[in-house]
Amino acid sequence: MAIGWMTVLKLVPWDDVIANAPQVVEGARKLWKTVTRSPALPPEPAQAPEAAAAPAPELATRSELQALAATVSVLHEQMAESSALIEALADQNAQLIRQIESNRVRLGWLMAVVGLLAAALLYLLLRG
Repeated sequence: MAIGWMTVLKLVPWDDVIANAPQVVEGARKLWKTVTRSPALPPEPAQAPEAAAAPAPELATRSELQALAATVSVLHEQMAESSALIEALADQNAQLIRQIESNRVRLGWLMAVVGLLAAALLYLLLRG
């Protein structure tokens, strides 16, 4: 049985979402700063003179290390892109929360005006 969207939206603790929105944005910014500061690849160590005389299995290990270094570089790029996306989503979330709060305040004022108008109309109907 499918749950309606309105039911799902009513179950969301909006007070908690609104209260935690700045923390989410700050966490995303910290993640972005951390990822952009970390180096993509560690510096390669200097080769020892005996490395030139290494047997064939050592060459296979070196090529494996190069492949792993390339994989780490690709993963670092993906992590940087992901953290940028997370930061953008957190900013959008903060904007959405601000808009929801603004709409909530406007709805409160609108309900007060409608209530006053309804009371005035009721007064005029009962008086006349």
